Amino acid sequence: MHRDRSWLSPVGGLCIVAFLVWRVGADPFVDAVRHLDAGSVAVAAAIALVTTVCGAWRWVIVARGLGAELTLRSAVSESYRSQFLNVTLPGGVLGDVHRGVRHGRDGGDLGRGLRSVVWERSAGQVVLAVVTGVVLLLVPVTPGMRSGTGVLVVCVAAVLLAAALVVVLVSSRTHGPDSRVVRVVRAVSADLRAGVLGRRTWPGVLGSSTAVVVGHAATFVVAARAAGVSAPTTRLLPLALVVLVAMSLPLNVAGWGPREGAAAWAFGAAGLGAAAGVGTAVVYGVMVLVSSLPGAVVLALGRRDRARPSGLACAEGVAGG
Repeated sequence: MHRDRSWLSPVGGLCIVAFLVWRVGADPFVDAVRHLDAGSVAVAAAIALVTTVCGAWRWVIVARGLGAELTLRSAVSESYRSQFLNVTLPGGVLGDVHRGVRHGRDGGDLGRGLRSVVWERSAGQVVLAVVTGVVLLLVPVTPGMRSGTGVLVVCVAAVLLAAALVVVLVSSRTHGPDSRVVRVVRAVSADLRAGVLGRRTWPGVLGSSTAVVVGHAATFVVAARAAGVSAPTTRLLPLALVVLVAMSLPLNVAGWGPREGAAAWAFGAAGLGAAAGVGTAVVYGVMVLVSSLPGAVVLALGRRDRARPSGLACAEGVAGG
């Protein structure tokens, strides 16, 4: 009998937040929001616009590599909608599932639409992991931070691999005498060659993913400054990357949970204090929420457009009657 375990993700996020409130108190949460200013939010929103366009372009590259048509304009609007759903719904990934389903249905191939999202997100996480590893090797940090980040990367990689295998297994329509494992391996290999590692795709995927990582890290530094953290940027950069890796874990409530937990741990390990980490993560979360508000507009316009045909039909029916 299949049991629905979707409740585990929000519960995990709530447990992390509750633990942090127990350890550092509620003051860092309240003070962080109190110190937030409009200028910092505006800077974060501007950076979010750039990262959203870059992420959307990565999706376009991967989707076209897999043989699906996708325009940059559509990808940007869908990405904003996805971000808004990710930061307002449990799990932090439902927005990505939503855009993958919509793209697949619009193109007549649900599986390919979902795979394009899985591969473009996975490519972004791989680049994030590589950049984080390089920075942690070049910038002086504690051995504990390096080992802890390594564990985080392994966990994120396992989650991404599991998601990719599930999507490929469900969407693969190949048949023949070969075993299911062989068919999945072949499908994954074909997707990677065409959508991510192809000669015409990998430069764009790498460049756009790097731009997204830089943008998110810059937003984290802006959040730290707004939260009152005065440490040098070179000291904050590795902490930002560690938190970004932790944010990839789908154990959150509308984005809250692993982000604050990782920030508390990283800032504490760096000697800046767990409370400063929590405050920075809270400010970052508010900035992300505000920056995703264009997605709410896209969502509302989409619902209005879907409701319009039925309304026109009813009006025509009344007029004809």
